[in-house]
Amino acid sequence: MAAFAVTPSSSICGVCIPTACRLDARDGVPAPRFLHSRKQAKRRSSTSWSLRAGLWDSLKSGFLNTNNSTETVEPPSTPIEDEEPIPEELMLLERTLPDGSTEQIMFSSAGDIDVYDLQALCDKVGWPRRPLTKIAASLRNSYLVATLHSIISSSETEGEERKQLIGMARATSDHAFNATIWDVLVDPSYQGQGLGKTLMEKVIRTLLQRDINNITLFADSKVVDFYKNMGFEADPQGIKGMFWYPRL
Repeated sequence: MAAFAVTPSSSICGVCIPTACRLDARDGVPAPRFLHSRKQAKRRSSTSWSLRAGLWDSLKSGFLNTNNSTETVEPPSTPIEDEEPIPEELMLLERTLPDGSTEQIMFSSAGDIDVYDLQALCDKVGWPRRPLTKIAASLRNSYLVATLHSIISSSETEGEERKQLIGMARATSDHAFNATIWDVLVDPSYQGQGLGKTLMEKVIRTLLQRDINNITLFADSKVVDFYKNMGFEADPQGIKGMFWYPRL
């Protein structure tokens, strides 16, 4: 899953009702999948997962109780700039292939992704197809979009490269307290190499560096153990998520 030590089609995606939780010393998380209908949602056994405490403390931190009266804490007088995360790009792996060509696995948080490439990747992991216009809108409105690309350089033709999208994860956020991780997926032929785990760890670290401490996602039953090993908890403090679906 996310850290893709997961089975090929056990990618995750999710909607998560923010819940309070805590952060362990471990890093990581699995993948999400969209729920397209009420019937489909009922068929799927899902669990609400959350990383690191923060929601309820955040809500309570805006008020001070003094002698049975409630005093609202005034916001800072200086405006807070809504800064975007600084894009990061680094090489995770370099290896020589049997034909002599060189392959590099690159991580990027710049959000440089083609919707057709993403649709092809979703097809490989068995996700149902979604309208390209909605896929483009979801990427455009995300707080963070992280990708994994395979770049293969030919051993025969200098300067010739083949670039392929092999992984993606994105997060939406209120840019202050909460973030939800969505659409985590890794090409099945690249799973089992720790790339998904690295992808998720990078996403989580980026969010924490932005002082966003309440991180949530949705986990299929197949990847529950994977998420636990990465520090996520199911329904921390007994808080239950609730969902509303259109009546068909």
